Amino acid sequence: MGIKQGVPAPGMRNRMGPTFDERRGVEYRELRAASLLNRFNARPMPFGWTLNPYRGCEMACKYCFARYTHEFLGENDPVAFERRIYVKLTDRDSLVAELTRARKSALLVALGTATDPYQPAETQFQVTRRVLEAAAKVVGVRLSITTKSTLVRRDLALLRELAAGSEVSVNFSIPTLDQTLARRLEPRAPRPDLRFEAMTALATGGVPTRLFIMPVLPRLTDGEPNLRALLVRAREAGAQIAESNVLFLRRGTRETFFEFLRAEFPELVPEYERLYADSAYARNDYVAEMNARFRRVADAVGMKYRRREDRPVDGKTPRQLSLLW
Repeated sequence: MGIKQGVPAPGMRNRMGPTFDERRGVEYRELRAASLLNRFNARPMPFGWTLNPYRGCEMACKYCFARYTHEFLGENDPVAFERRIYVKLTDRDSLVAELTRARKSALLVALGTATDPYQPAETQFQVTRRVLEAAAKVVGVRLSITTKSTLVRRDLALLRELAAGSEVSVNFSIPTLDQTLARRLEPRAPRPDLRFEAMTALATGGVPTRLFIMPVLPRLTDGEPNLRALLVRAREAGAQIAESNVLFLRRGTRETFFEFLRAEFPELVPEYERLYADSAYARNDYVAEMNARFRRVADAVGMKYRRREDRPVDGKTPRQLSLLW
């Protein structure tokens, strides 16, 4: 990629502001951005725009695929991704203009594609809140939010308002109901049961919700009892659909995750080395096995389900199917 270790990418160097807050052992810095919305053209996806209010994430999930993004800021220490958070401060008028442009394209805006928009920093800085307030002024905008946080309940009234005049959905990322395992995998994320409570509150309040079982972790969260429990709980919580994707171990994430495995689950290291020997993706036979397992369990419990790759590509499907990606 042409990135020099410890040196910010040329396009980032002048955007990085000073530290302006510290709490909970986390340092917050400003990241100036000409626009919070980014037009997504890399490959066919179910959204046309991405919006991430923060760079870095305090949730500290061991499997987070976005860890590599800190390298563009000259941050090569893996811990910096969860302990040095860059906040994209912006004003509501600029967001209204950006979201108006997105509405004209008729493409979906995906909020939280890389880092959680409701991570603890949001309590203080409320960037996501400003995004939603701006979206409420752009009737007809299409918005999808992905989070592990219960803080989304703070914005229930605003999300309900958005749902009345625009397209909005909230995707809850919950890979397991095992609280002990969840704490090891996602050290600073809310408990899984609390996330399902938040899902119930939003669904009851008229906000469309989905369950994202992402990532599926081989031999840790891929067992049929865990999948069944998640799908049943999602159905009871009012989720419209469940979606899954097997762990993706790109550079940056791979090193962090294997370090975690060696410390916490050393007996699984050989199996992961076998499954991810030559690629960031798991072996095809394992993925096929998991797809069949999900279909079987979802059919048994009566929950709508699809694989991540089965999402319709935005802009190429009938509008009435857009809530099912």
